[in-house]
Amino acid sequence: MVKSSLSRFKSFDAYAKTLDDFRVKTSTGAAVTFLSAFIILVLLIGEFLDYRSVRIESSLIVDGGRKEKMSIDFDITFPKIPCYILTLDVMDVAGEHQSDITHSVYKVQLAPDGTEIKRERSQNLGNTGPDPKEVGENYCGDCGGAARPESGCCNTCEDVRQAYVRSGWSFNHPEGIEQCVREGYMEKMKEQANQGCRVHGMLTVNKVTGNFHIAPGRSFQNANMHVHDIQQYLEHGLDFSHHIRRLTFGQHVPNVQNPLDDQHVDGAEGLYMFQYYIKVVGTTHHYMNKPPVRTNQYSVTQFNRNLHYKDEHGRVHQPNGLPGVFFNFDISPMMVVQVEERKSFTSFLTGVCAIVGGIFTVASIIDGAIWRAERTLKRKMELGKAL
Repeated sequence: MVKSSLSRFKSFDAYAKTLDDFRVKTSTGAAVTFLSAFIILVLLIGEFLDYRSVRIESSLIVDGGRKEKMSIDFDITFPKIPCYILTLDVMDVAGEHQSDITHSVYKVQLAPDGTEIKRERSQNLGNTGPDPKEVGENYCGDCGGAARPESGCCNTCEDVRQAYVRSGWSFNHPEGIEQCVREGYMEKMKEQANQGCRVHGMLTVNKVTGNFHIAPGRSFQNANMHVHDIQQYLEHGLDFSHHIRRLTFGQHVPNVQNPLDDQHVDGAEGLYMFQYYIKVVGTTHHYMNKPPVRTNQYSVTQFNRNLHYKDEHGRVHQPNGLPGVFFNFDISPMMVVQVEERKSFTSFLTGVCAIVGGIFTVASIIDGAIWRAERTLKRKMELGKAL
């Protein structure tokens, strides 16, 4: 009973074996075996590397975080403009203006050869106040007819400049102001005349259309207009050649190169306006072994123009714009979602089985064809029919 059951079970064997006495081993069969084994090994290594590699699958969804804040990390070098001239401002369509930003922004004075001289968070050419021994205990400086501060006194050159700003006046002739002469304002300007400046730091802005710009002269609001006091720089001209070392909207992601990273612009002597139009797209990176990162990527187009222009008589007219470097950013309503993925282990096993089975099957067909061709040729040679 047991033997009959085992015999019936053996009848289901789909891999019937032949006797060793009926097997014929040839040298061509051995060569095909070694070649197929080598091919299998190479393909298995490739399959394993493909299994271990990480793919990034991207999809596009609607960005729901339109009321959020966005950080801007930047590092820009101006090799031919001293730091005291440059002012950083931010404005957006929501009506928020940040003028003459000093918090979280650093200015580094650069020598003509590019080496760093001095690094400061907020930089001006004045000091904290006059020495009482020099001007007296009850000194109250004059504001030159400009609007006085709450204290009623302008004791430093910077106080006078701020008073001029409140009155909407241009701060053109500091050499005629007592406080500036006492503090050596002009001497410090001459000392920094051939220096450059590296401006870097972090800005926090509304996630709406807006711009931030680095331009000459102090900025202020005048009748709902954003104005820069640049009159004193028009005669000499400025060279806004610059090097954008880094510009990132949101958290920096390793191995991601932004379009404006390491961007060089040279030969910008004169009153040039450099405008970068940036399209910011929210991006979320989902990693396999760490928390997701939400940041932004962007595309950019650039437009430059010289603000000095000549009429038909060759006369040079005053600039009809503000020289400087402007970064105009617009926020896309879509978000890119990037997910890291890897092939499953079952897919890896399926690929291994397909490689091994497929190569052995093809190899057996080739070996069989070669063996039959050899037998046919040998039979014809025996019969004397071979050429």
